[in-house]
Amino acid sequence: MSRPTSRMMITRGTQMDRTTEMLAAYACRLSFEDLGFKTVHQVKRTLVDTMGCAMGGFVSEPAKIARGMASSITSTTPSRVLGTNEYTSPDMAGFANGVMVRYLDCNDSYFSPGGGHPSDMIPAVLALADPMIADGRTVVTAIALAYEVFCRLSDQVVAGDLGWDQGIFSVIGAACGAGRILGLDQEQMGHAISLAVTPSLPLAVTRSGELSMWKGCATAAATRSAVFAAMLAAEGMSGPGEPFEGKRGLWEQAVGKPVEIAEFPLGANRKGDDPFRITQTIVKSYPSQIHTQAPIGLALELGKKVLLADIKSIHIDTYHTAASSASSEPEKWDPKTRETADHSIPFLVAAAFQEGAVTPGSFTPQLIADPAKRATMAKMTLSEDAEFTAKFPSEYNCRITVTDQAGNEHTAHTSYSKGHKNNPLDDNELEAKFRSFSAGVLSDMQCDQVLESIWTVEEATDMDDLFDGLVV
Repeated sequence: MSRPTSRMMITRGTQMDRTTEMLAAYACRLSFEDLGFKTVHQVKRTLVDTMGCAMGGFVSEPAKIARGMASSITSTTPSRVLGTNEYTSPDMAGFANGVMVRYLDCNDSYFSPGGGHPSDMIPAVLALADPMIADGRTVVTAIALAYEVFCRLSDQVVAGDLGWDQGIFSVIGAACGAGRILGLDQEQMGHAISLAVTPSLPLAVTRSGELSMWKGCATAAATRSAVFAAMLAAEGMSGPGEPFEGKRGLWEQAVGKPVEIAEFPLGANRKGDDPFRITQTIVKSYPSQIHTQAPIGLALELGKKVLLADIKSIHIDTYHTAASSASSEPEKWDPKTRETADHSIPFLVAAAFQEGAVTPGSFTPQLIADPAKRATMAKMTLSEDAEFTAKFPSEYNCRITVTDQAGNEHTAHTSYSKGHKNNPLDDNELEAKFRSFSAGVLSDMQCDQVLESIWTVEEATDMDDLFDGLVV
């Protein structure tokens, strides 16, 4: 791939590095017309899923803390906090709304093998769409843009393997999406990207060992930083010209070697085998880590065939990324917090067998500490299957073998858990998920209103119907 022959100049004569220039140019040039029907529809599907997750997380303790913080901030650019009629600054709205979206750990995922939860960036777009009175087409374009940036960076750099949390790239995608809502020009967009990258190196300790509330808040903090960076750039703030490729820039400090990000396809340059990344995401069926989705589904399937009391042993075969947490972190075999439990394959498989479902209600302190679950977990073994590892992330293979007291083996296997793009939830199933998570806080009429506003979002002149419909 050839390098550009010139670099865009930014204030005070500073040159912008190739990665920043490429991202800024793409962020400003992508249009709604570039997206096409399939991508636009997937943005709508993602909004349905994300708003459902936000409503499901509304009453959580982290969300209450975040809203409490947000309520102490006033702004001349007020932005709505989801679920309320209250306003705060756009960056704090991005944080509070991001905490709600992420709490249940049931929003979408993308791994290639790098990645994370790209819908964590949607609150950045909405935080500025409200005060800027952005129309639906602009919002849809900004969301698709944020996904392209986060996912394509993750295609080439596996940040988690390097010890960094997913906010390292979500802050960049969110800054581009926020900048698009603000109408930044290419120079300003470059600064927004730089101002997002330079102060944001989140540690992967967030998702190691016994997990805290911060597990569901870390990317919300990246969202807050992204909105702040975009707003600074809009006011004329400049950032380092070479945040990626410069001395002590992101590639040197975080990756340890140069990285040349491939050009993002645009318009006629996009091929059918290189789709918009938002169409390649996985929607979750259960409120838990992505690598636990297949084990839960298989346990529910086997639970219909074998009574819990008849189980002698349970063996789980899966790919390295899924197996490594349970293999290297003893906390996953004895979770003490909701955040650890929803990342624990042993706990979740035990819950599926014992309760016949895994829902937000599966994570009460009493159920997490339930001795009966520990007894079921004690019957489990888990190992990596090399063939499964070789096929990841194209396939998310898992096999569970249950041996009953009579010595009979019962096996279930899947390559694609329900919600994977090769085994997707249809629109009706997505709506059912939204209604299920919203049931405790919204009326049926409100759910109808919100769903209608999302399915017709490209026709909207502003986001008022969405925000109004979500008021608890």
